[in-house]
Amino acid sequence: MSQYSTDTLVRGTKQLGITLSEKQIQQFIRYYELLVEWNSFMNLTAITEYEEVMEKHFVDSLAAVKVCDFHQVKSLIDIGTGAGFPGIPLKIAFPHLEVVLLDSLNKRTKFLNEVIQQLGLENIRTIHGRAEDYAKQKEYREQFDVCVSRAVANLSTLSEYCIPYVRKKGEFISYKSGKIEEEAGQAKKAISILGGKISKIEKFCLADTDMERSFIVIDKEKKTPEKYPRKAGMPSKEPIQ
Repeated sequence: MSQYSTDTLVRGTKQLGITLSEKQIQQFIRYYELLVEWNSFMNLTAITEYEEVMEKHFVDSLAAVKVCDFHQVKSLIDIGTGAGFPGIPLKIAFPHLEVVLLDSLNKRTKFLNEVIQQLGLENIRTIHGRAEDYAKQKEYREQFDVCVSRAVANLSTLSEYCIPYVRKKGEFISYKSGKIEEEAGQAKKAISILGGKISKIEKFCLADTDMERSFIVIDKEKKTPEKYPRKAGMPSKEPIQ
């Protein structure tokens, strides 16, 4: 493992106020190795160069500390986690978190389970299926302090996927790129119907890059009406207007 420089990861996390132990650094390196290995036979990420993964996947995933004190969070669900971003980096950096990773593709959850096993992570599990379906189950509905999503979908659709998982007084944190004021404005009605309210929009550039990133933080103010989320496919086909 010594062939890897840890400068980008250590510098990026320090700028976020996170100090990683040697064990955590090695977990990130092993995660990178598994990502590249599995990416050779399945589509996990277009970004595979070591420094870029450290910066654009790992440090970017952890940047949510700008809007949330994860030391105060107990349970977290990552909707549409894909290759495990941001859920696994957050779990590595904050080992106390109880994490659920949801993805609709079974082969991706197999990859995630391999990462969890190889990194020796505890109190983290994957579920394979659609966000609309699991959100109807008592075990998951309104059970989490925080829901995060780096998935690509408009905010109205994402909110219908994610807000039902958040307990009252919890938060949904949406990772976005670039300018999001218009999208946030268009989603306000949907967010309100689902029981939430936008409390914060944080814009920044990823450390040492000119990549524009944004977080939209939605506070859960009241219970989500039973009818939401609608049946699978509806939130993306017909976002709440």
